[in-house]
Amino acid sequence: MDYELTETQIDIQNLAHQIAERDIKPVREKHDAEATFPWDVVKKMAAADLYGVYLPEAYGGLGGGLMEQVLVIEQFSRACGGIALAFAASGLGTLPIMLLGNAEQREKYVPDLVSGKKLAAFSITEPGAGSDATATKTTAKLDGEHYILNGVKSYVSNGEVAEIYVVFATTNPARGARGVSAFIVEKGTPGFSFGKKEHKMGIRANPTYELAFQNCRIPKKNLLYKEGYGLFTAQTTFDCSRPGVAAQALGIAQGALDETINYIRQRRQFGQPISSFQAIQHMMADCATGIESSRALLYATARSMDKAMKPVYDKAIAEKAVVYDVLQKMDVRRYTKESAMSKYYCSDVAMKVTTDCVQMCGGIGYMADFPIEKFMRDAKITQIYEGTNQVQRNEVAAMMIKEAASAAKAASAA
Repeated sequence: MDYELTETQIDIQNLAHQIAERDIKPVREKHDAEATFPWDVVKKMAAADLYGVYLPEAYGGLGGGLMEQVLVIEQFSRACGGIALAFAASGLGTLPIMLLGNAEQREKYVPDLVSGKKLAAFSITEPGAGSDATATKTTAKLDGEHYILNGVKSYVSNGEVAEIYVVFATTNPARGARGVSAFIVEKGTPGFSFGKKEHKMGIRANPTYELAFQNCRIPKKNLLYKEGYGLFTAQTTFDCSRPGVAAQALGIAQGALDETINYIRQRRQFGQPISSFQAIQHMMADCATGIESSRALLYATARSMDKAMKPVYDKAIAEKAVVYDVLQKMDVRRYTKESAMSKYYCSDVAMKVTTDCVQMCGGIGYMADFPIEKFMRDAKITQIYEGTNQVQRNEVAAMMIKEAASAAKAASAA
């Protein structure tokens, strides 16, 4: 399918694919089995300048957007969803700084993230606050020119390997959802430590840790935007980041199907390749159609969002303004619906495709020394993180109702 990618986008796609084939595939089994972080691969990603493909030139980036980021995540994930997360999770931690950070915060933190010199992480989940982020118990109390953080965050991708963390805490528990705020916390800050490392079913090449804050003093200037805007920060970030999860899911699905087709063309039963059996062919066709329709939705979403967001970034950087403020002034609509659609559709397809690929490969598909079962394990998390797919459907429905109400109001006014 021709998606009319630019020459630069094709070059980025090809470079990411080359790294996936040359550097990720040979080590994916080792890092999955040992649950170790692929620092050598990350250094090669950084050396290829891929960490900055979606970030503005003003901070050393390539000046691309979501489309470029999606292309890289997809290609990395075709080889290994866990290793791809070293790139994608840093992007998730970078976005709140780009979207809600002031000019000083962007200039201080983003260049090192663009170069891959440092990685970022995003920390909103707690033991009692998952889909319901309003249940946040971690507190941040203002004390002069510092905030004092206390609490525990859980399930943090890029765990202890990141250097820069965006952490959500309540600054006013009495205000509930309106009392949550977001902060930039640097690794090594006194009072900030790591709890247990999680033992996971999939994406095992990326460390998932608890973060612990015990009277952790962070500078007041590390508050993102304003007090009480934490959930606005999270929602604005997820609108822009969920297509990244979709890209991870898409790459996992494509990688699983690639490996499966290679195997079933060679595997013979009853005197012929199993790819010649109609039952297998129907599964192949369904997998390929699901993947291609996922790609079409995701790419269309990324392209539309870039068209809307790039002028916002340019104006905010030129005026040294907060991107979120410019977004409001330019009255750019939210892409909550399309972002959520891409996330849940691509990840549901990935789960079905990888499960079918295990089935098509038969017994060997279930074995740990054959890559297909790993694709299935890695696919599952894409239906869960950055909002479960049930939450995504709620988001889509809520936006549909809002759009219908707006249309009805406009029609009655006319």
